[in-house]
Amino acid sequence: MTTILAKILEQKRTEVATLDARALRTAADHSPAPRNFQKALVSIRAGNPPTLIAELKRASPSRGFLAPHLDLFQVADIYTRNGAAAISVLTDEKFFLGKLETLRELRFTHHSSLPLLRKDFIICEEQLLESRANGADAILLIAAALPDDANFADLHACALSLGLTALVEVHTQAEIERALILKDINLIGINNRNLSTFEVSLSTTEQLRPLIPSNITVVAESGIFTSEDVDRLARADVNAILVGEAVITAPDIAAKVRELTR
Repeated sequence: MTTILAKILEQKRTEVATLDARALRTAADHSPAPRNFQKALVSIRAGNPPTLIAELKRASPSRGFLAPHLDLFQVADIYTRNGAAAISVLTDEKFFLGKLETLRELRFTHHSSLPLLRKDFIICEEQLLESRANGADAILLIAAALPDDANFADLHACALSLGLTALVEVHTQAEIERALILKDINLIGINNRNLSTFEVSLSTTEQLRPLIPSNITVVAESGIFTSEDVDRLARADVNAILVGEAVITAPDIAAKVRELTR
């Protein structure tokens, strides 16, 4: 059976085949230096984790349309004013209705004061150059999408060389073991969503967090909806949470952000 992740990666390979590495390298070289994404996660409320990475997300394969008509720039302003530490921008178009232009405009036109994570399915160096050129401060590297250890390591090293923070996403013990051998690894995201079945459980973070050294910043991702969920993850000793659906679909987005950052 073909998984959702496999379908996404098949589409992504088609998309990246058209990227112009030379032009992207030139654009990346002339873009502003990325801001320190990891520092933002641990400094905004020092001693009071977890902080919030609030996501701009219009749709998902598991939930369908979430917020297809919202003004994402207004939403980003709400995130900023109500206590988010950083913003995650979904840029995959086919499966999540995202746009790379949203990331670019947030950084260069809207001048977001919060650091920006490009959330996509990164499988090649050209996408890293593209991310830097379009204003990303951080990128997501999904262990499940990068089964080749050499490619995984090369992409992580390349991201760091470009000044990008690499959020390395895992959801099993085996993936943690792969992540921990990456040179200069300092930020790991534990995805509570199984990327094969898209089922979600916060117990994933509770089970995996003890396997990650305390000097690495840890982000819990997916399945976080209430202050009770945040408290549960705080007890699991995570540094930050990444929340999309709960904030983007809330009747009062500002109130939901405040609830999750209190």
